[in-house]
Amino acid sequence: MALALTLAFVAVEAIAGFRASSLALLSDAGHNFTDAFALLLAAIGVFFQSRPADQIKTYGYQRAGVLAAFVNALMLVALAGVLFYESWQRLRHPEPVSEQIMMIVAAVGLAVNLAIAWGIGHGRDLNLRAAWLHMLGDAASSAGIIAGAVAIHFTGRVAIDPLLSILIACGILWSAWGIIQDSLNILLEGLPKGLRFSDVLRELGGVAGVIDVHDLHIWSLGSEAHALSCHVLIEDMPPSASDSILRCINSVLCERFDIHHTTIQFEHVRCALADESCTQVKHRH
Repeated sequence: MALALTLAFVAVEAIAGFRASSLALLSDAGHNFTDAFALLLAAIGVFFQSRPADQIKTYGYQRAGVLAAFVNALMLVALAGVLFYESWQRLRHPEPVSEQIMMIVAAVGLAVNLAIAWGIGHGRDLNLRAAWLHMLGDAASSAGIIAGAVAIHFTGRVAIDPLLSILIACGILWSAWGIIQDSLNILLEGLPKGLRFSDVLRELGGVAGVIDVHDLHIWSLGSEAHALSCHVLIEDMPPSASDSILRCINSVLCERFDIHHTTIQFEHVRCALADESCTQVKHRH
């Protein structure tokens, strides 16, 4: 529904932009068109990331949504570049604009984009957050166009129109940068956003029975699912006795850091990685 509504509004806004000779409206129409594609990518990403794991994709397809978000952000950057160029050309060669058409169409756009943003919601999923940011950015653009149309009406300064387009482009870059950072961090298996490596090391080292923690790795499978693997040095004991330590470790990781997928390797003798790794903590009880 959001995709169909966005495409319909793109057609209306593009026609109105040409009739009003408004670069701001045409810029916003281009932005809305990328939003339509963003919604399509988001839907595809949601479909794939909900598919279960198999023998080939053993972690499932959770990163499909992250890839969709990354592509969306790159599209926004490209669009911003086009808008900067067209705005510069319009500043060099001003053209009269129809502020009445600008105001009416922008008001409709504001209502449409706010309705879609409310429908999508601002969740933790990076893919849907990218689409949500697209819609919110369009709503802000529409509000700016309304203010610009009012300013043009009372001042007669047509340069306000390309200046609005430049502001829209800056807003597009701002929203895209955060998505690029977050998606690249996940794709490069970086530390999940909001976690501190030293905090995880300290909490693991504080579990009763843990002597040493090393070769620790934390990464994200998707926007919300995090995984961890590490080596844990404990006293020599039978597996039945070490089970309580394992339960405590997993409890700490789940409750304190929202990490549910773990691979913990218990060791009774210090391995070579313990001396080589810089990601370790030592603690004795």
